[in-house]
Amino acid sequence: MTDPTQALSFGAAAAEYDRFRPRYPQEALRWALDGLAAPARVVDLGAGTGILTRGVLALGHEVTPVEPDPGMRAQLDAVTPGVTALPGTAEELPLPDGSVDAVLVGQAYHWFDKERAHAEVGRVIRAGGTFAPIWNTRDSGVAWVAELERIADLRDHAGNLVEKVTDFGPDFAAVELAQFTHRTTLTPAEVVGMLHTRSYWLTAEPEEREKVDRELRELFATHPDLAGRESVELPYRTLVFRARRR
Repeated sequence: MTDPTQALSFGAAAAEYDRFRPRYPQEALRWALDGLAAPARVVDLGAGTGILTRGVLALGHEVTPVEPDPGMRAQLDAVTPGVTALPGTAEELPLPDGSVDAVLVGQAYHWFDKERAHAEVGRVIRAGGTFAPIWNTRDSGVAWVAELERIADLRDHAGNLVEKVTDFGPDFAAVELAQFTHRTTLTPAEVVGMLHTRSYWLTAEPEEREKVDRELRELFATHPDLAGRESVELPYRTLVFRARRR
């Protein structure tokens, strides 16, 4: 796992993470698991609070969440009936060889030690199975969203991900990409609450946190698309990168 301080910072805000982070469109999850009959055996790797786990369960699949942060695992177990998260990382999965049909990753692949993770994920997926990292990214083509990203130092842009996610190592066939759009409706306070679950804010010094919050208040008070609004629609692009196990 790279940058463990930031990668393991989310547990302190687990309840807020689960409340404010966007869900994944069902059509995106169906595409990620295309060709796998339900109930497929799916691992949610870097499962966090179970947002992706619950989406896959709703499609009728069996899900094993794996998450290194104990605070996130506790939240997942509390809000996801019938599922118990396993401790583990992408580099050391607590699963037998060839034991699952798919491994999905929501918002976490960028934390992995790629070479080790690809080999370990390839070990647990059966031949013909699927590996699919997924991200919800904001549509920065909207002016106020671009300003929001600048203030909160959000770097998970769709373009950056497309450039960086190119292959999953020798165990996997070529990577396919699909994109889906959706929106979430939030109050300005809820947008701020969501940003308080980001690793940059969680690991920042108090002075930097205060600066970010001050600039966010100014954005919502003064931007012509936001001023006076009780709620806003935050537009997302969901990127799904999918590859088959050879």
